[in-house]
Amino acid sequence: MSSLLDATTLPMTATADLASLRGKIDCIDDALHDLLMQRAEVVTQVAASGKGRVALRPGREAEILRRLLARNHGALPGQGLVRIWRELLAATTSMQGPYIIAVCEPDADAAFTQCAREHFGALTQLRVHRAWSQVLRDIGTGAASVAVLPLPREEDGPGQVWWTALLQKDEPRIQVIARLPFWTQRPDSAPQGQALVLGAISPDPTDNDRSLLGIELPLDVSRTRAIAALTDTGFSLDTLILRRDPGAPVAFILADVAGHVTEADPRLDGLRPNVHRAVVLGAYAVPIGISP
Repeated sequence: MSSLLDATTLPMTATADLASLRGKIDCIDDALHDLLMQRAEVVTQVAASGKGRVALRPGREAEILRRLLARNHGALPGQGLVRIWRELLAATTSMQGPYIIAVCEPDADAAFTQCAREHFGALTQLRVHRAWSQVLRDIGTGAASVAVLPLPREEDGPGQVWWTALLQKDEPRIQVIARLPFWTQRPDSAPQGQALVLGAISPDPTDNDRSLLGIELPLDVSRTRAIAALTDTGFSLDTLILRRDPGAPVAFILADVAGHVTEADPRLDGLRPNVHRAVVLGAYAVPIGISP
C-alpha cells in the first residue's frame, strides 16, 4: 500500500482545496511565463541596440542577484533563487550570441566542470581541457566566450601556475572577471571547486569587489617586505601568494586586494618603483557569503 498522499484518499473538501491551490499555482506559472517572455523581448532589444560591449556581464549579473536576495522573503530559499536566475541569465545571454565556456579540468573529479555548469547553465556548451594554456588560447582566438580556471593556491606546482601569463598583457587582453561559486553556502553534495572566470573583456565594477594584482619583483624581496609595500601604498590586502620557482630569475606575487582597481589607480604608481612590474589582472564581484 502506497504511503504517498494521493488526492483520491482525501476528503472531498480537502480534494477541492488541493485542486484550488493547484489552480492558483497554474495561474502563477502562466504569469511568470508571461514575464519571462517579456524579459526575453527586452533582452532582444538590448542586443539589437548594439550598445552592449559583450553579452556576458558578470558584474551586472552579480548586482541582479544581490538585489533579488536582499528583497527575498518568505519560504523561497536563497539558493533556489540563485539557481533559477543563473539558468535564466544563461538562457538570455545565449540569445545574444555564441556562448561557449572553456574549462581547465586538471583532475579526474570534474570539479571545475561542475562549477562551470552550476554558474553558466546546465546546457551551455563547454570546451574542457586539461592544460590551462589551451583554455587561455580558446579565449584569445575567440573559440570560447570565457574561461574557468582553478583558484590559485600557494601550494600549486610550477605547471599549475597560469596567472603569471596574464602579466604579459598580450592582445587580446585577458583578465579575471568573476569568482566561482557565487553562492558560497555549499551543501556537501554541491560542487566544491573554487575558480576564477577569465575573459577578453574588462570587469564591471559593483558595490562590493576585490581585485587581483600580479607583481614581478626581485628574488630577494621577502613576503614581509612585499606585504608592507602593498599596505604602505594604501591597498587593503586579503591574501598574497609568493612564488620563487626553481631557476626563475624573478619572483612573482598574486595579491587579492579590496575594491575595484584599474591600471589608472594612483596607488600603483607608488608601488611600481619598488618592483619590476605591477599589473592589474582583473577584478571580481565578491560572492555571496564571503566577507567584504
